[in-house]
Amino acid sequence: MTFVERYGPWALVTGASAGIGAEFARQLSEMGLNLVVVARRRKRLEDLARDLESKNKVQVRIVTADLSEPDFLPGILSVTNSIEVGLLVNNAGFGLAGHFLEHELEKELGLLNVNCRAPLILTHEFGRQMAQRKRGGIIFVSSVSGYIATPFEASYAASKVYELFLAESLEYELKKNGVDMLALCPGSTQTEFHEIAGSRAVAAMGVQPVVDLAIKKLGKKPVAIPGWHNRLLVYLLKFTPRRVHTYFAGKVMGNLVRP
Repeated sequence: MTFVERYGPWALVTGASAGIGAEFARQLSEMGLNLVVVARRRKRLEDLARDLESKNKVQVRIVTADLSEPDFLPGILSVTNSIEVGLLVNNAGFGLAGHFLEHELEKELGLLNVNCRAPLILTHEFGRQMAQRKRGGIIFVSSVSGYIATPFEASYAASKVYELFLAESLEYELKKNGVDMLALCPGSTQTEFHEIAGSRAVAAMGVQPVVDLAIKKLGKKPVAIPGWHNRLLVYLLKFTPRRVHTYFAGKVMGNLVRP
């Protein structure tokens, strides 16, 4: 069975206007999947859609949505009700760097909604459809931060634990229904993430190899960690106490937070 036969004919990608999400859209369209691209910035989605439709001869549908809002789902369903979504990429997310108590509560709740609530809702909705068809795939873009309690990025790291554990747990539950799960756990990546979060990037990878690995590992493993240095970090964490991880993560992040 080909990738399109297993996960097509349509893929839904959140946070598709830039970075890892846009790269997922590019690579999946090159494989022949039609796309539903979701993000807040419509102009960027329109430019992406025109480019992919022209180059790869696929269909691209656009949904302008803010996943931090409580009522985002009906807008997505209005575009997807007439099509078969076989692959969901829960990519949308953002971080907040700095002292937790200095952040506005509204921003912290927005992070929780985008990083945790939205993937839960979308996975429940489209996972049910996939389970009924006995085929499909769902990718959660988590992070190596999901392995490390991280001072000065506390809620972001906690949200990535949620996505990592949700993906691993559902992989066990839904395997019998033919639905593959993958937690993609990149480290620092060349995206807008650090600029928005208010931190500096260190040893950032390009988006292409990150997405390459996700597509390669979907259906084969429940977790994929791009970059040998990130895999080494996660491996070494097994041999040191959690309080040590937290201490050193706090020292590093304290120096990376931008004033």
